[in-house]
Amino acid sequence: MSAAQEVVADAELRIPAELPVLPLRDMVVFPFIIAPLSVARELSIQAVDRALSENRMILLVAQRDKDEEDPSSGDLHEIGTVAVIMRMLKLPDERIRVLVQGVCRARVREFTALRPHLTAKIERIADHAFDGASIEKEALVRAVKRALERASSLGKSLPSEVLVIASNLEDPGRLADLVASNLELKVDEAQEVLEIIDPVERLKRVHDLVQKEMSL
Repeated sequence: MSAAQEVVADAELRIPAELPVLPLRDMVVFPFIIAPLSVARELSIQAVDRALSENRMILLVAQRDKDEEDPSSGDLHEIGTVAVIMRMLKLPDERIRVLVQGVCRARVREFTALRPHLTAKIERIADHAFDGASIEKEALVRAVKRALERASSLGKSLPSEVLVIASNLEDPGRLADLVASNLELKVDEAQEVLEIIDPVERLKRVHDLVQKEMSL
């Protein structure tokens, strides 16, 4: 997964109450992060087609078991990411490649259809408000930026634009999502970060994960 420049302005988008759902086997996509996805299952291709025919928005939700071929409602995490499909490419072997950008966190309220693709009523999740002048927040933001630079100097492969974007971010939630998306996290670790709604608490967890990766 790679983070790139921000194309979607979160506050400007109206999120529909119901969206097609794209189950993800082995990754978590965070808000504001751009990621390429390979889509092969008919269920998922149908969901992408539905999104492209309407508002290009789709809910990305990680599977609890990556080996489940035909995931149903109980096989998916409750919290995922609403994303906009930026590009789509059909491959000769009938798979498709899509480039998506996360917009916001969302909770599945209920699944309304299982065929021809998963569809769900959703509830947008906004970050908890934080005190912009908090000393704890400021110190944590600086610590994570230093840790990211340190990880890069120790040989962690990080795109140069990620370091540039991180250095200019002061929002703890956005910084946490950017850093988490560029760590080699297991799906359950990434999902844990996605589900932390308090931005400062999320950044604390990401700081711990950066430190863990450096110690390895």
